[in-house]
Amino acid sequence: MTGAPVEADRVPMYGPEFAEAPERVYARMREHGDLAPVELAPGVPATLVLGYDAALEVLRDPATFPKDARRWQEGVPADCPVLPVMMWRENCQAADGPAHARLRSAVVDGLARVDPAALRENIERNADLVIDGFAADGEVELISGYARTLPTRVVLELFGCPPDIGERMLTGLGGILNGVDAEASNALLGGATMELVALKREKPGADVTSWLLAHPSELTDGEMLHQLVTLLGGGVEPEQNLIANGMRLLLSDDRFGGDLSGGSLPVEDALDEILWTDPPMANFGITYPRQDVEFHGRLLPADQPVVISYAAANTDPSRAAAGRAGNRAHLAFSAGPHTCPAKGQARLIASVAIEKLLDRLPDMELAVPVDELEWRPGPFHRALTALPVRFPPEPPRP
Repeated sequence: MTGAPVEADRVPMYGPEFAEAPERVYARMREHGDLAPVELAPGVPATLVLGYDAALEVLRDPATFPKDARRWQEGVPADCPVLPVMMWRENCQAADGPAHARLRSAVVDGLARVDPAALRENIERNADLVIDGFAADGEVELISGYARTLPTRVVLELFGCPPDIGERMLTGLGGILNGVDAEASNALLGGATMELVALKREKPGADVTSWLLAHPSELTDGEMLHQLVTLLGGGVEPEQNLIANGMRLLLSDDRFGGDLSGGSLPVEDALDEILWTDPPMANFGITYPRQDVEFHGRLLPADQPVVISYAAANTDPSRAAAGRAGNRAHLAFSAGPHTCPAKGQARLIASVAIEKLLDRLPDMELAVPVDELEWRPGPFHRALTALPVRFPPEPPRP
């Protein structure tokens, strides 16, 4: 049994080396076995789960590996850069046991009422509107100009959210994700979200917010706030990364890109590839053991984060390499009781977004060599800083 590592042994997950080539860092980490000692930020130790089977064991055992971060965050300074992402919130993602079942049932049932045909229409209509804004320019930075904008519009429409409230929600969420004045950003996001809840209590509609409010779980205003924030966060940051990473692959890899102008768009195969090798949230599924745990030959200290590396687990060399096209056994949407409740909607948004973009602008190409694209630093996401493309300008639609 290996005890807690000395701090010098920990692998940093916040520097440029990790952002540029995480697969090389994971390869070195595997020298420790299925678990590796890491730092999520300076002075923030954690254990990263690299093995596929070990990851499934953690994700399927919430009794040993609960999600509640409150005891951990008691010892974390308020200015810790990863605290806004890891801090406890009153949502199904951070709950366990009966509380988790109650909150999750409201989210699952609310999302189940989203009609797939209506969602597809929502995505296609908003995609056309966003593309109309740059199609005549012959170039666009795809992340800010499309991959972030489109899912944002789609999710806020699903919420039944007016534009003025939605704009403030997004400003607050962006501040949290980018570590910009977390306290003020939290307040802005919370205040705007509560305005939406109050609006829907007074005037419910055919939208996810109203369906959550009407659920038999009888969510409080605070619980509504945190479920909506969780859904918004999951629908914007990971979704933009999935769309952008999928487009990068389609525009740069001959296995996929060769068919783009021939009318046979292998979008689903590209998404399968990305979800296996470059999942949009590469490292997450964070748990906090309540006592010291002996696991896979290592002692995991109580209340220290145990983080699942979806990216490393998906590429675990101990497992036989299976064809990825059509294979959905990856962990990109987590597993166990905390599996992403919106994975069907998330995949549909990414698939339709990419299909619509390539249908409208089939001769799109990268504006810079693929090896000059840069990745955003950070321990959790796999995200490009920008994805510039060019294409023959398209005249305005009638």
